[in-house]
Amino acid sequence: MDAWLAAALDYIPRWIGFQLRHHDQPGCAVAIDHGGATVLDAAFGVADLSTGEALTTAHRLRVASHSKTFTAAGILRLIERGLLRLDDPVGDYVEGLHPDVADATIAELVSHSAGLLRDGPDAGQFLDRRPYLDEAELRADLALPPVLPAATRFKYSNHGYGLLGLVIEAVADRPYADWIAREVIAPSGLAETTPDVPATPGIPLARGHSCRWPLGRRVVIAGDNPTRAMAAAAGFTATARDVARFFGSLSPGAERSILEPRTRREMTRRLWRDEAVSLERHYGLGVISGPPGEWAWFGHTGSFQGFLSRTVVVPDHSLAITVLTNSIDGPAYAFVDGILHILRTFEARGAPPAGRERWSGRRWTLWGAFDLVPVGERVLVAVPGLPLPFLDATEIAVDGPDRGHVARAHGFMSPAEPVRLEPESVWIGGAHLVSEGALARELAARET
Repeated sequence: MDAWLAAALDYIPRWIGFQLRHHDQPGCAVAIDHGGATVLDAAFGVADLSTGEALTTAHRLRVASHSKTFTAAGILRLIERGLLRLDDPVGDYVEGLHPDVADATIAELVSHSAGLLRDGPDAGQFLDRRPYLDEAELRADLALPPVLPAATRFKYSNHGYGLLGLVIEAVADRPYADWIAREVIAPSGLAETTPDVPATPGIPLARGHSCRWPLGRRVVIAGDNPTRAMAAAAGFTATARDVARFFGSLSPGAERSILEPRTRREMTRRLWRDEAVSLERHYGLGVISGPPGEWAWFGHTGSFQGFLSRTVVVPDHSLAITVLTNSIDGPAYAFVDGILHILRTFEARGAPPAGRERWSGRRWTLWGAFDLVPVGERVLVAVPGLPLPFLDATEIAVDGPDRGHVARAHGFMSPAEPVRLEPESVWIGGAHLVSEGALARELAARET
């Protein structure tokens, strides 16, 4: 492992732990895979607010629409075996569809360009107001016409992936859950993943949680409801390490994968741009992609009642990052962006030299927490409450064991002023940053 990556992995859990506390979140599981090996696997907070049970790395969480990537990989595996083609009409495999739905191709369904209804006439299954659709209910919705002509734009459809589950059942002649477990989950080496809620007793399953409002407190959402005919779109449960391992294996350069490199390149190619968003985003065959560049990524997100999750893979650096949260407002998107920001900073500046451990740690003032983080030749004064903790960070040049100066800072801070390190505090210019306990005592004294 590169020294810069090891240094970044040391700081990421400290930042995530503070972020969870800062945003008053129940729990979060984070895993990072590098070249097929798990290099970070951590859990924070609680699995269930009503019991206080600690969230562990062994807990399964609902990963929701990450399920689509597993399903897409299954479809592509069938294509590699010559049992399907991307340009086959779905009506060749599933009967009873509206004629225009039947004309949609497998490729259009996998890439969300078939123009289908997103969730049918009643989306209550995703609002915890009704059970997930069974096969008869899904088929009834698929007898309705599409809302747009096929191949005109990216239009996300859970129903489209439910239909792909029916395609897999028709081609494999066995239930979707059985086939995907045998042909995708098992050969990918995933021991902690199931296509729906685990049937085996004793497997720890984290509970979901609502937003704080309108009640002013979070409500526990069991999250153990089976997704039935919608499992191919939203049903999977997994640990963060399993999800990161699986998505990492889909990178075109991965050494171990259930799919051929050519298939993975096609899977991760940008096919449709989502034109209605401010940030550049594309969809391929079962994966979302960001803008091109050295840190270009692909992956997926997931929203289940009570859970929010995100995974990104950075092929150029052989990294896969998964963040699973157990609240519907969990900042999984922001956490992944923050992790990428930390990784990019360390990759650009390098690991710190030996002997800088004393210049590391969290200190506080009335204005909040600040992290001293050695990065390359400098010590950055990070703000762990920010979504990008190193953004415009003050930089300290170390001049001696306990002396330095502000080598870079914006004009409202303390450029060129001295820095003095003490055993439990640090002076940056005229500002004295102390331990959390010291600040707590200072604030408590104001109340007496």
